[in-house]
Amino acid sequence: MPSLKDLKNRINSVKSTRKITKAMQMVAAAKLRRAQEAAENARPYAKRMEAVVNGLAASVKGSDTAPKLLSGSGKDDVHLLVVMTSERGLCGGFNSSIVKLARQHAAKLRSKGKTVKIITVGKKGREQLRRDLGEHLIAHVDLSDVKRVGYQNARDIAQDVLKRFDAEEFDVATIFFSRFQSVISQIPTAQQIIPAPIAETEEESQGSTVYEYEPSEEAILEDLLPRSVATQIFTALLENAASEQGARMSAMDSATRNAGDMIDRLTIEYNRSRQAAITKELIEIISGAEAL
Repeated sequence: MPSLKDLKNRINSVKSTRKITKAMQMVAAAKLRRAQEAAENARPYAKRMEAVVNGLAASVKGSDTAPKLLSGSGKDDVHLLVVMTSERGLCGGFNSSIVKLARQHAAKLRSKGKTVKIITVGKKGREQLRRDLGEHLIAHVDLSDVKRVGYQNARDIAQDVLKRFDAEEFDVATIFFSRFQSVISQIPTAQQIIPAPIAETEEESQGSTVYEYEPSEEAILEDLLPRSVATQIFTALLENAASEQGARMSAMDSATRNAGDMIDRLTIEYNRSRQAAITKELIEIISGAEAL
């Protein structure tokens, strides 16, 4: 049974931990507001960009002059996975859920005989993937010095990916990130970016108006598709930033409440031990007095 001093030290230690988790919760809440606004503001632009690319892609689909980013390399042998996680921990299962999705995707591809290459964005994802997929890691993007993610960060990543695609290092590229839904809900997401997936737009399904483009659709797509890749990566980084702060806020709130519960239990144990020690001393004093 721990002594009164040990219990007192443990109570003080948990109280100090509770102060830290409470402070981290408040910091995450402040950062979450900015990150959430940035993610929500980026969604309409990304959605409109996707609609424009889909509309143009539908016109040149199957054409011999279609850009390589749209038509692909003609093969499906080498897959590049861009796994985006955080640089810091203490955010619950945020990083683990993204890494788990990437692992499942990699395992599925390898079971089909495909070659997998991985680029990690964020230290925590790299640490987890290194354990069982270390031989597949080909590059790492360190954003630990970046206080607020900007478009330039996304463009640098996109340029590296596009350069590798032009060098025929891979055939298909997929990004992994967590889409922000709410403080308690972040959805791990896998999104193919190369070759650009063509989805049927709302206008197409309703019989859209035929547009004439100047210059040609192919020329516009040659310029637009690299921007689309950078935009999708930027949107994923913003979604990740909001999801990270939401997950951290929830995790620190849970840790603060758990620390409070532990303090209550230790305080009760301390009081009982103190009462037992006092009772024992009284019994010894009374027994000694009676012996006299």
